[in-house]
Amino acid sequence: MAVVSWKEICLLTGLVVGCYWNSLFCGFVFDDVSAILDNKDLRPSTPLKNLFLNDFWGTPMSEERSHKSYRPLTVLTFRFNYLFSELSSSSYHLLNVVLHAVVCVLFLHFCRLLLDRSTSLIAALLFAVHPIHTEAVTGVVGRAELLSSIFLLAAFLAYTKSKGADHSIVWTPIISTVFLVAVATLCKEQGITIHVYVCIYLYFISLCHFTLPMLIDTLLQVLRGKDGFPYAVLQTLLKLIVLIISTLLLVIVRVQVIQSQLPVFTRFDNPAAVSSTPSRQLTFNYLLPVNAWLLLNPSELCCDWTMGTIPLVESLLDPRNLATVVFYAMLSLLAYHSLWYGHSSAKIVMMALSLIVLPFIPASNLFFPVGFVVAERVLYVPSMGFCVLVAHGFKLLSQRGALKKTSWLLMGVLLTTHAVKTFNRNWDWESEYTLFTSALKVSRNNAKLWNNVGHALENQNSYERALRYFLQATRVQPDDIGAHMNVGRTYKNLNRSREAEEAYLIAKSLMPQIIPGKKYATRVAPNHLNVYINLANLIRANDSRLEEADQLYRQAISMRPDFKQAYISRGELLLKMNKPSEAKDAYLRALELDHTNADLWYNLAIVNIEMKDPSEALRNFNRALDLNPRHKLALFNSALLMQESGEAKFRPEANRRFLTYVKEEPDDANGYFNLGMLAMDANENEEAERWMREAIRLQPGFRSALFNLALLYSQSQRELDALPVLEELLRYHPEHVKGLILKGDILMNHRKDTPGAKACFERILNMDPSNVQAKHNLCVVYFEERELQRAERCLMETLAMAPHEEYIRRHLAIVRNKMASMSTAGQLIAPTEGGREGARKEKNLRKSSPKESVSSQGHGQSKKLDAGQPDKRTKSKSTKEIKDIEKKRAAALKRLEEIERILSSD
Repeated sequence: MAVVSWKEICLLTGLVVGCYWNSLFCGFVFDDVSAILDNKDLRPSTPLKNLFLNDFWGTPMSEERSHKSYRPLTVLTFRFNYLFSELSSSSYHLLNVVLHAVVCVLFLHFCRLLLDRSTSLIAALLFAVHPIHTEAVTGVVGRAELLSSIFLLAAFLAYTKSKGADHSIVWTPIISTVFLVAVATLCKEQGITIHVYVCIYLYFISLCHFTLPMLIDTLLQVLRGKDGFPYAVLQTLLKLIVLIISTLLLVIVRVQVIQSQLPVFTRFDNPAAVSSTPSRQLTFNYLLPVNAWLLLNPSELCCDWTMGTIPLVESLLDPRNLATVVFYAMLSLLAYHSLWYGHSSAKIVMMALSLIVLPFIPASNLFFPVGFVVAERVLYVPSMGFCVLVAHGFKLLSQRGALKKTSWLLMGVLLTTHAVKTFNRNWDWESEYTLFTSALKVSRNNAKLWNNVGHALENQNSYERALRYFLQATRVQPDDIGAHMNVGRTYKNLNRSREAEEAYLIAKSLMPQIIPGKKYATRVAPNHLNVYINLANLIRANDSRLEEADQLYRQAISMRPDFKQAYISRGELLLKMNKPSEAKDAYLRALELDHTNADLWYNLAIVNIEMKDPSEALRNFNRALDLNPRHKLALFNSALLMQESGEAKFRPEANRRFLTYVKEEPDDANGYFNLGMLAMDANENEEAERWMREAIRLQPGFRSALFNLALLYSQSQRELDALPVLEELLRYHPEHVKGLILKGDILMNHRKDTPGAKACFERILNMDPSNVQAKHNLCVVYFEERELQRAERCLMETLAMAPHEEYIRRHLAIVRNKMASMSTAGQLIAPTEGGREGARKEKNLRKSSPKESVSSQGHGQSKKLDAGQPDKRTKSKSTKEIKDIEKKRAAALKRLEEIERILSSD
């Protein structure tokens, strides 16, 4: 075997980079969304052991909805990507390109075992640029193919070193082979097929010139007792036994992992799998030449070949059967040539054919159905054998003098056109919209493609355009339940509830009819059951149809008792129906099905809050955070619950959780607002001001933040700083009562702007004539304006509104005493507008009169007014007492405002 030079490695690597560098600009598309974006197994918070318990998409292998694709090592590489770059798609694509380059180099090593130096390089170059590989390389989930290929090639190359110089068995390479095959299988299931490939290599390549007739003749001689096995054959047989045992062990482990259950697919994923004889057999066999044609002519590539892309072959008279016949004839001819002849060309053909056929068998549908019709990425390994065949054919042609130049020219054209096609095809994978619109150029009879273009537009909030594609999907495939569900959801997004319900009802009518006592778990695709959930979610918006919605949830549960989403949605509905106890039971049942679901623990905590059990709610919030420390809703609401408890011991943890929340949601003003409220509780005024300012910056007009910032300034004796904040508050919320009261108090007590204060209180009373606080403060304004009779009438009206408020009686008595003292002194008691003379006299009276306070009931310090005669029942309060009262009042108002914010979702 010729050594691979550094020049050849650089040539292959450069060619791979040249063909695939633009894939770095592609995003996550198609299956990448489920395998990367939606897969919790990539997150550091998920235990590593979950990778070995879940399938490729992060679904537990024990669940029926699992695809049973067990590829934990591939998911582990995704997790490494996430660790270094989280969800930056470029790093995922870069690693795929690097892995493809590694495969190309290993493939060149492999080819050197079969072909001469130049021919093996041509095979490797063709493999590097073949357009059929774009799905495996540019699609991130294709990494399973890349990793599996690396290890199966490494396993084969290791095995070739198992023969010693004296023809003895070297066991280290054999053990390495078994290990590498196991690793390849943990990357993708097809890795196990390399054992069979090694067996073929053992008998037909390792044993020089050994052909099928020779093998049959040797077996007959042994059976007749005329001769024993040659020593070389016995050695090979021993190696073969080791490989067979290891293969059986891998198969047993694999069957145990899937719990002896095949995945459930819909008839739209693979129509032939559910068709009758002979349509099923004819179609599956026709798919073989279809795959062969993609290798020969990769001009029309499509990301999805399901549904109506390839119509069923339903009759022996279908002309497409001719392609099947030709395919089998060519395959049989090549197989005969390779098995019956012992020359080197026959051996090359045999190894190439084996590399095409064996890795393709698991995806062929011939032995068990799979979830697709044709998938370009599964041709990644078979294309190796194809490239060996093409390169070998090129060598045979180039050896003929007349065709030498022509063959080299054709090979150059082939490599160039393939490289250009690969580069251009990568751009199709840039986004889901470009990918699926390119697929529609190949097939317009595949409803899934129309649906997926609609999904791409839906993700851009282009609902009208998305609706057109979804409706076309229903026309292409009228019995596609998913298409009708998409139509319904889009109508709902367009606020066209009637049409949405009609679409959901059509989808529901396509579901299997309920038969009492019948189990549906193996008949209904899990995603189709969402029609009941979506329809129920739609109609429960109408409070008169809540029972009807509940019936739909129960219907879904009856069809699949392990349908977790049905329990979750029903729990939400039961809360709305004011049945928290039943909602709790629904969530507990869902937790039995998935106790590691942080969202379920969060929902259960919300039920606990509804049931007035905050301690249990906090425990369940904490369970949610144990499972997902970055669960944003659990972080926010648990911190809010701690804050609302008023217990100082919870304050540090609540602060930590709010800080974590604002890191996760840096643009959510509510997080900063609550940090500000915690700081106010801790009398950390500078911190409180900073957080409130940030909340207002993110959400101009944030009512609660503006009011509490003004309140903070008022409590900090910065009343004049509070006024601009209150002006901003009232500009956005002109009917904010507490803001008007606080502004009125500041204007009257600190700015001495009695008319301004009066306008604030009158504005409140225009909105709410029964507001006692505003009414009382307006009475104080009248007193300040020396309109004592009007102040008296005002206080009498206020007392009638709140007869049990002692401070109103006291203040009324003060006003009357004042009126009496002024009457005795012969002063004008109640000028209509208030007079300057009266004001001057009042000032003089204050110097010698005992004092009693008449407070404007607000947030500022009280205004003190002199009484004509002392009220011996009332004593003046000390400054400290007044401040304490004001602090308590402000704290109570702050709490009321915070509760208001929570209830109104401000």
